[in-house]
Formats: sequence, structure tokens, C-alpha cells
Amino acid sequence: MKKLLTALAVVAAFSSAAQAETLRVAASAVPHAEILNFVKPALAKEGVELDVKVFTDYVQPNVQVAEKRLDANFFQHQPYLDEFNKSRGTTLVSVAGVHVEPFGAYSSKIKDLKDLPQSANVVIPNDATNGGRALLLLQKAGVIKLKDANNILSTPKDIAENPKAIKVRELEAATLPRVLTQVDLALINTNYALEAKLNPTQDALAIEGSDSPYVNILVTREDNKDNAAVQKLVKALHSDEVKAFILEKYKGAVVPAF
Repeated sequence: MKKLLTALAVVAAFSSAAQAETLRVAASAVPHAEILNFVKPALAKEGVELDVKVFTDYVQPNVQVAEKRLDANFFQHQPYLDEFNKSRGTTLVSVAGVHVEPFGAYSSKIKDLKDLPQSANVVIPNDATNGGRALLLLQKAGVIKLKDANNILSTPKDIAENPKAIKVRELEAATLPRVLTQVDLALINTNYALEAKLNPTQDALAIEGSDSPYVNILVTREDNKDNAAVQKLVKALHSDEVKAFILEKYKGAVVPAF
């Protein structure tokens, strides 16, 4: 009888594992992949095996979801997704807002923005929404003024007033921490700042407030938004446990948005 029960238990376990659905999700390493890995055990109990694929760029995660090579991604905010869909002809959709990563300005040469030198070399992300976001932060900090103070898609050409004649260059977002020592100021997305061991709440010379509209979202295809596994992931990401994890681990560098 014991042998029979053991055999039945093994069969049941095997059957349960076989029925588990794999959900392949692209993510930036920090904090997105860390948050996804945190919810893995909870999803496993719900019959979902979460397969997290780490990317270092902001293009392929969307491309691969659109092409159905991956099921979802977690790395971007809504303005970036809107611009991506518009420029690429994709129809990706947000299924959950999870957190805000307050965007910051960093320097290895100065300790205060008032010490920014004339003709300073400043680098910002080269994608439309994060570039505009960087310029809005520079405006908020009093470094520049833009033609349209509220345009999230502003570019360096939209700078109306530039008292210190700063020179703004646009670079791939992931490379910005690596050139920090070569420039006077770098506007860096928080996920890349964290990967570079920068502490946004301590190291940033200027930083967005917690009221930032740039909420990081879980994204999938229109035809996949009601998928049971995706909805289980949404529920897990909106749990009290995830909120506590974010608050404890990131100490204000990442802020829950739910």
C-alpha cells in the first residue's frame, strides 16, 4: 500500500509539473528582474513557471513580445510604450502599473548643480521619451528652459534658454553610467543607475519626485492581455508582499505605484 501511495504521489507531482504554464517575460536586470524573481515562488503555487529573460536595451524586449517570441515584458513606462507603438507600428498594451523609478542627474565631478561649469558636457538617453524626461528634469533644476515646459518629447533642439551653454549629447540609455566619469553630468534611468551601484536618493544631484507620471508597466500583446498566466502575474505584482519588498529593498529609489 505504501508503495502504491508513493507511486501515486509521484504521478500527481509529475502531472502538476506537466500542467504548469511557462510565462516568458523580458526585463531589465534592476529592479524589474529582481521583482519578477521575487514573485516566482508565488506564481509557481498558481501553476505558472516564470521564465525571466534579462535584456540590457529598450528595443528588443518590445520587438520580441510583438513577434510572439516572448509573452510579456517589464522594463518601460507608458510614454515610452506609446512612442514605440507609434514609431514601430506595434499594438502592445499595458496590463499593470507597478512602480516608479525617479529619474536622476549624476556627476562624478561636481557635488551641486550650481557648480556645473560653462559649456558643460551633459548626456541624456537617446530615446524620445526618456530624452524628453531628462530635459524636463534639467528644466526643473533650473539648468535650462524649454520652448514648451510640459512637452515630454522635447529634444535638445527645443531648449529655449541655456545660460551655461551646456552641450547636450544623446546616447544609448544603457551606456550612460559607463561614461559618467567622462562627462560633467549624466541623466540616468534609475534601473541603470542601480546596476551601476549608484544610490538615486543619495547620489543624484537632481531627482524626480514620487509624483512622477512615468510608472513602469507590465506589457503584453493585445491578444494576450486576458491570458490567465498573465493575469496571475498582475495579481502577484500588485500584492502587499511586493509592495513591502520594493520599499525595503530600494529605500525610495523605487516607489510602488499601486
